[in-house]
Order: sequence, then C-alpha cells, then structure tokens
Amino acid sequence: MTGLPRIPDLWRRPDAALWYAPLALLLLTASFLPGFRSNGTELGGLPDRPFDALAISAIALQCLPLAVRRRWPVSCFTVVALGFALDQLRGYHTLAGTALPIALISVASLVEHHRRAVAIAFSVAYVPLSVALHRLGPGEPPSEFVTFYLAVALAWGVGVWLRNTRAVEAERRRRVAEDTRTAERARIARELHDVVTHHVTAMVVQAEAARYLTASPDRLDQSLSAVTDTGRLAIADLRHLLDLLNPDHGAQAPPAPVGGLLTLVEQTRRAGQPVEFAEEGTPAEATGSADLVAYRVVQESLTNALKYAHGSATSVRVRHCEREISVEVSTDGSGSKASPTGGSGRGLAGLRERVDVLGGDFSASRQTDGGFVVRARIPAGSPS
Repeated sequence: MTGLPRIPDLWRRPDAALWYAPLALLLLTASFLPGFRSNGTELGGLPDRPFDALAISAIALQCLPLAVRRRWPVSCFTVVALGFALDQLRGYHTLAGTALPIALISVASLVEHHRRAVAIAFSVAYVPLSVALHRLGPGEPPSEFVTFYLAVALAWGVGVWLRNTRAVEAERRRRVAEDTRTAERARIARELHDVVTHHVTAMVVQAEAARYLTASPDRLDQSLSAVTDTGRLAIADLRHLLDLLNPDHGAQAPPAPVGGLLTLVEQTRRAGQPVEFAEEGTPAEATGSADLVAYRVVQESLTNALKYAHGSATSVRVRHCEREISVEVSTDGSGSKASPTGGSGRGLAGLRERVDVLGGDFSASRQTDGGFVVRARIPAGSPS
C-alpha cells in the first residue's frame, strides 16, 4: 500500500503549478464572499473600508499572480506585495492577503540566485509601509509591525526549509544513481574478467601445446580445433553478456552462459587439464542468480588450475539442494607451476563478492601438498 505523499513532495512535484491556478481562483472568489469580506490580514488598525474599484484591483493583484508563482516567483511576489500594500493602505483587509506568505515561500524555495537581495529589498520596502500605516491608523504600537514581520519571516524560513529538503533529496538521488552505476560497472568488469580470462587462458594453453605437435598431424589438428571451439565459446559468452547489458533484455536473473558446466569441463580437458567432474541432485526450478554464480566459481577455479597447476589432477564437485548449491574445486600440486600470464587476484576476490551478495560462504585455500581448493555454498532463489 502506498503512503500519502509528504507536503515537501507535493510542493516540488512537476505538476505542482497546476495546483495554484485553482488556488488563485478560489482565493479570488472567497475574497468577494460576504462572510469573508474584511476578515483578512489587518495591519496598522485602519478602519474597514467598503469595497470599490480599487478593492477589486488589490484582490486581483494578490490572487492572480499565484497561478504563475512557479515560473516567475520574484515577479509573482512583487505584484502580490504591491497588492497587499494597496489592500492595507486602503483598509480593505481582504482574505486575499493570505497570498503574501505563499508568494514569499515560493521565492525562498524556488529562486536560484539573488534570494538574499529579494529578502533585503522586501525588508527595506516594509519600513515605509509600516510608517505610512502607523500615521494613517490610530497609532498602533510598533510591536504589531514587528510581530507581522516575524510572521512573514517564518514563511521565508519555511521556503528555505523546502529548498534545503529538495537539495538533500536531489543529492541523495544523485548518490544512489552514482552507486548504482558503480555497482553496475563492477558487475560488468567481473563478467568480462570471468569470460575473457577463462577462454583466453584455455586458448593460450592449447596454442602452446600445439607448438609441440607438429610431428603428429592428427593431434595438431585436434589441438587447433580445440582453440577454434574455445574461441567460438568466448564469442558466444561475450554476445550473451552484451545481451544482458541491453536495456530491453529485462531485469530477470541471467542464466549460466552457453554450454553449462559440462561444456566448461570438457573445454578444460581439451586444454590438457585432467578434470574429474561430478554433479549431484536436481537444480531447483527458481535458483535466481545461484546457477550463474556457481558457474563462475567453477570457471574461475579451472582457469586458475590451467594457469598455475597445468596438468595437475583437478576435481569439480557440484551438489544441488533445494535451497542452495555447493561447489568444490580442488587441484593437487603435482603439475607444472608454469604460468603463461600473471595473476592479479581479482578473480577470487570477485567470486567472494558474488557469493557474499547472495548470502553464501566462500573459501579458497592452499593444501599441505601444494594443491588448492575452492569451496562455495550459494543460497538458491535470490534474484540479486
């Protein structure tokens, strides 16, 4: 259920100007009703004067400018103030005087520049008006004029508060938008890292192996075919990632990349890494992002095995439960430690962040035999 909008929200809505045309007409009409005549603001104690042509002008000057107070707040306030001065000096005391604090709030909340100059000009203009009312009237004490000035200053303070509230809200929205963009850039960077690093590493390893197979045409052809297939998978995964970046793709959780875990394992085997693969259980119908995160955990772990333990026996075990997916990838330390490329550590850090976002557990540690094991428990069903 949607709550009622707050007053500052109503004031700063783009369609708020539509509220003031009816308000101006309502105030204009009410000022002529017998029950509201001479029941407005009374400053200086002048006796009430019957309405005449100047009264109509004073009411119109105070009410009608409110319809454009959002577009021209200073002009609106200036005309309203002139109408208010005429109203008080002639002793009409109409209900239209209510427009003065409304116009003043508009100036304080909407004007971008020279707000202080407007406040000073109004204060200076108020002095001769007070002197004239004091002389024309029965001699009201100066405290009455000071009290009215303070009341009007309160309206100015309300406008300043509205302006500050709007500025704080705009800054909050800017920060939210910036944080969203930063998070999206980080997510894209993780996806590109996972896709590019794995496939390029596999291609480099396969190409290196092909250099030593020139005397065996059949095996050379298989190795080059593996490089070609890996390139095609890289292109397919990159296209899939670009589809996710398309605004028309939708907000649903992305599925695991083309081919799935079995294709990923087969690709690693063809790169010369002995991989034992076991998958238990049946994936849940609604896993959210868990499938993709599990895929990335296996992908990054196999990439590291190719880079840092090429030829070592590697084991991949994936278990699907009703509410979570468990992944364990272990590599012993018997293989070659040669690394075709340097590592930045970004991959494991990205995996930990992915799993943490879903509320899971992630660990990566070196074994006593020199091997390495990565474990992840990923809750299923989260749309993150």
